[in-house]
Amino acid sequence: MRQRSSRVFTVICGFLILTCGTIAASTTIEFWQFWTDSKIKPVMQNIVADFEKQNPEINVNLTDLTWSNGHEKIVIAFASKNAPDIIELGSDWVAQFADAGQLSDLTRETQDYKNDFHGWSMATYNSKVYGWPWILGTRVMFFNRDLLIKAGYDSSFIPIKLTEFKQAAYKVSSLGSDIDGWGSNAAEKHRLYKKFLPFLWSFGGQLFSDDGRFSLVASDYMVDALKFYKEIHDSCGFVSNQRGIEDRFLEGKIGFILSGDWLLKRIELGNLKINFGTTLMPGPKLPGKSFLGGEILVIPKSSEVKEAALKFIRFLTSADNQIKFCIANRSSTPSSKSALKDEYFESNEHLQVFSRQILHSRHSPVDPNWVVIENIIENVIEEVLFGDSELIAEPLLKAKNKIEALNKK
Repeated sequence: MRQRSSRVFTVICGFLILTCGTIAASTTIEFWQFWTDSKIKPVMQNIVADFEKQNPEINVNLTDLTWSNGHEKIVIAFASKNAPDIIELGSDWVAQFADAGQLSDLTRETQDYKNDFHGWSMATYNSKVYGWPWILGTRVMFFNRDLLIKAGYDSSFIPIKLTEFKQAAYKVSSLGSDIDGWGSNAAEKHRLYKKFLPFLWSFGGQLFSDDGRFSLVASDYMVDALKFYKEIHDSCGFVSNQRGIEDRFLEGKIGFILSGDWLLKRIELGNLKINFGTTLMPGPKLPGKSFLGGEILVIPKSSEVKEAALKFIRFLTSADNQIKFCIANRSSTPSSKSALKDEYFESNEHLQVFSRQILHSRHSPVDPNWVVIENIIENVIEEVLFGDSELIAEPLLKAKNKIEALNKK
């Protein structure tokens, strides 16, 4: 009788260990993500399958989102208390959900990984880490070598300074009426500010004071950067949306454009024959700053499988899996520092430019009001570039007041 009781006790203890430990015997992770491309989705599914094979107690369900309505679906999920266990967020969205108290604080869980990844500042709000950086993105300067040679430059010429870039853009523009020196974005929402801010940052300016209390949108740096940007826009710019600019560049009709690694993907997959180069964003004397964005993996506070979710995030963002993902997507900037040492990145001169640019890039402020602030900034840039008035300082001052009034609420 005593032996039978002992066996029963042992079975009960084993059951309790399985069900009450860190990860239960059968756990399902709901993961919402945006990678739906036919070449990328199978890679995601294979990574999930590998994870489930190594962790048979955990299942991962993938739910696809689109950039057109994904943000709205996430907002609704939080409002209805039906959020998944992991969400891929655009870096601009992290502060919004963190400020609302809807994300898990991962400060302690990420502490040991701080030196292994780029991009932590985009996931940090009020000194707490609310997400894990995954795939990053920046923009570099693309240039047409053939047009530069026709304009009188040596085949090895690369603009380092903004003055060199402007002079070269002017010379390329003078080659003919169907040739333009610079690809200048039209009033395209969520894109125009990403093209202008690298010029502001390269001029030494910033959007807010270091303590975040004051808007610096009306600073001398902002005025100078916007004057410079307007000058090349008016004098040698081909104005269109992002796709139109890139199409024109690939036709060999534009000297310089600022673009992301997706353009390398277009050139490679389309087997396009264009003599082009890439370089870091030019600055006043040395290379300047470019725009940094990225995909951040967050765990909603409501998740009941946080430990399993963290385990999957660590697996997904491992160097090996980021390399697999980037090769399939032709992405140039994984967050994993060790992944960047892989031959895939080190053997490609253009991917190397993107890797170096990450070290000289800034991201938009991690601010819950950023979506509104972004709109204010884009509106004032549009007013200066496309409006009738020649004034710059006055509209910038109005924008500054709007931003500061917003942050006082």
